[in-house]
Parts: sequence; structure tokens; C-alpha cells
Amino acid sequence: MRHHPISPVTEPLQYRAIGVVRGTYEPSDPEQLTRGLIRTADGSELEAVVLGRVLTLMRRHLDLSKPHLWVAYPRYREADKLHLQLVGVWEPSTLAAAQAALERPEGEAEAVEGAPGEAPADDVAQSAELPADRPGDALPEGDDYFSVRGELIYTRPESGEVVVKIRQQPRPDGSRPTPFKLQLQGEIPLEHLRHFVSLDLRRQGQVLTLEAFEVIAPIPQRGNRGGKTKGRGGRPGGGGGAPGRGGRPTAAVTRR
Repeated sequence: MRHHPISPVTEPLQYRAIGVVRGTYEPSDPEQLTRGLIRTADGSELEAVVLGRVLTLMRRHLDLSKPHLWVAYPRYREADKLHLQLVGVWEPSTLAAAQAALERPEGEAEAVEGAPGEAPADDVAQSAELPADRPGDALPEGDDYFSVRGELIYTRPESGEVVVKIRQQPRPDGSRPTPFKLQLQGEIPLEHLRHFVSLDLRRQGQVLTLEAFEVIAPIPQRGNRGGKTKGRGGRPGGGGGAPGRGGRPTAAVTRR
């Protein structure tokens, strides 16, 4: 029985981008719940779309006038504007009974845009049993926590800019979704460029800010004919190129 909405990592180079946001969902159209906004306690309005059977859960079991802890995939489709793909609700104290009515067929989440390298949390909590040290539905990481694992393709410590590339699982038809990039705030040294990293992040407004990172392993380079890594403006080691939007583990660990 699962006691956390984010599945544990099973492979050292497992990509993912997933987290939780507490807020009230307001659909753009009351008759069509698939698109809307998450309004949070800090006053943020986060653009959101609903994926999978969360839509059924919302219609049958959730009071949308109240805040909930949403499990979501983060994206940046516009500069400095966080976009969330809602894939679950973490509320075992009230939603455990709904689990039996919403059994997910295996692999369903990968059929829609998004599952970045992992099987996501179920639409509702798998069990109402909670550890004694976890009151109510609270998570040990707290609200607005995100876990991102991918390739560090850009870092500029002096300005606190970080870009990570996320590769997604193949779809059921065998096609491979285009990798996407997340622009984040935080400081990661240049020597970790082109490494696979695991990041602990916290949402602050529309921004995901780095709290801790772990360097897992270097990423094999393909087709590097020049023998040198060129950064911004053609200078060697200049930060990994312009930021985008949108094996053995553990070489280094940094906690902030």
C-alpha cells in the first residue's frame, strides 16, 4: 500500500518531473472541467489541464469549492508561467473509498501526453492508512514539492538559472514523445553540466526553485566533433547553450 503520491525511484537514470500543489481548481467552463486554474493560498493562479481519470474523480467525489492537494506534471509553455497537468489527488483521509471505483488500466497514464519516465500516482490515495508520524494527509516534504530527474543542459550559477531536459517513455504505439525542458531557479556548478541530476524543488509563485540536488552520472555525448564543449557566445564551458523553456549513481550530493 502506497503512502506517498510520488512513486519511489526504481532505476538510477529514471527521468521524471512530478510534484504536488495545494489549491482550489476553477474550471474555465463549468461544463468542461478539463481546463482551468489552480488558485493557491499565496495568490498564484496556475494554468492547469486535467488528465486521465482525475476528471471522473472530480465529478463524482471532489468538492471543487475547497482546496485539494493535486499531483501534477510541471511544464513551461510560456516564459515564467507554470503549467500543470493534473494526474491525481492526494487525500487518503477522504478519498480511499473511491479507489475501488477508479481502478486504472495499466499504462493508461503513458497514453496521454506526459508521463515523464515513470508510472504516476493513482488518481486517489491507495490506502487510508497513514503512518503514525504523518497527521492527516500531509506529506513529509510539505506542499508545493516537486521532484525532477533529467539531464542538466544549462546552468549559470551567477544568475541562478538551470535548465533540465526530461525524456519521456515511449507511447503504447511505440512512438517516442519529444523531450521537454524545464527552466528552474537555483545554483548548480558548471562542472555538473551534461550530467544526469536529481532535483528537489519548491514552487514559489510561478517558479520552481532548487532546494537540493544530487548528481547521478555523466550523460554520454553524441557527435561531439570539436572535442570541446561550447557555451553561450561560442566560449568553451559557457553554461551549456541558451536556456530552453517549456552506470552508477551518486557522484555528488548537495543539500541547501
